Amino acid sequence: MTEAFEHGAGVRSLRVPIPDNPLGHTLVYVVDTDRGPVLIDTGWDDPGAWDTLVRGLTACGTSVAEIHGVVVTHHHPDHHGLSGRVREASGAWIAMHAADTAVVRRTREAAPERWLAYMTDKLAAAGAPEEHLAPLRAARPRALPGLSPALPDRDIAPGELLDLPGRRLRAIWTPGHTPGHVCLHLEEDHPAHLPGRGRLFSGDHLLPGISPHIGLYEDPDDTTVTDPLGDYLDSLERVGRLAPAEVLPAHQHAFPHAVDRVRELLAHHQSRLTGLLALLREPLTPWQLAERMEWNRPWRRIPHGSRTIAVSEAEAHLRRLVKLGHAEALPGSDPARYVAV
Repeated sequence: MTEAFEHGAGVRSLRVPIPDNPLGHTLVYVVDTDRGPVLIDTGWDDPGAWDTLVRGLTACGTSVAEIHGVVVTHHHPDHHGLSGRVREASGAWIAMHAADTAVVRRTREAAPERWLAYMTDKLAAAGAPEEHLAPLRAARPRALPGLSPALPDRDIAPGELLDLPGRRLRAIWTPGHTPGHVCLHLEEDHPAHLPGRGRLFSGDHLLPGISPHIGLYEDPDDTTVTDPLGDYLDSLERVGRLAPAEVLPAHQHAFPHAVDRVRELLAHHQSRLTGLLALLREPLTPWQLAERMEWNRPWRRIPHGSRTIAVSEAEAHLRRLVKLGHAEALPGSDPARYVAV
């Protein structure tokens, strides 16, 4: 049986499974409006996930055909994956921040071979060893979830009140996890009268027991040096100042005390940056730094794809340290090595 959890005042959540992923599921929110239900995220593009979403909507007393719109917190396939199928079944619009729409467009337009070559070059520049690069060089492009995501119909503008008749849902731009990640502030009294300002659909930005991945999302044709960790920390402080009564995240479970969780995450990243500076007493490539960082398991047990993600996160932290003037790249090093200053 599909679980549809009641959050009160016309808000429910559905657990839509993510196949072969330790996160287990995405929490898809169903928000009643005067023109029909609106979904916040949709879940992974998988037959089992689709069936779960359909059964869950039935349990909510509605159906896919009645969906009025889809608001996507960010472009990742466990959030945006089923958006196109929902639109085909209902005629619903899809809304997303323009920065993530740009990622979707690049993903759709670029050949998979180009992404593999770009990833291989980036990892080589980060100091990845040949045994990590060889499978990428030999890989044959194949159809994967997220490689042909639906193009949204509408842009979400930071600070705008979304077009949800009968509801007050305001977009809060929270870049970091992705360039166009948005949280959505339901500016209505909490149904259980918890202290604070409404409820916040937080996507992956603010989770009760996980620090979201902060990596690099870049256009291969754009040489701009981004600072995703700095963006994330600024976005956390913005959400902290909002002080919602309850957070409705895309994974795990709803929780109060958003301000406390923001403080925990800010402290976590400050501690991590301090620890990385200690490691950078000797010059290290981003790969070497990732090998020495603390993860949820020893480096030797981290699988190939997750190591690629870990190196991206190490580079995001390095960029933050460089921007703060606490680290620098050694001139002439290839692959680039960084050292504390």
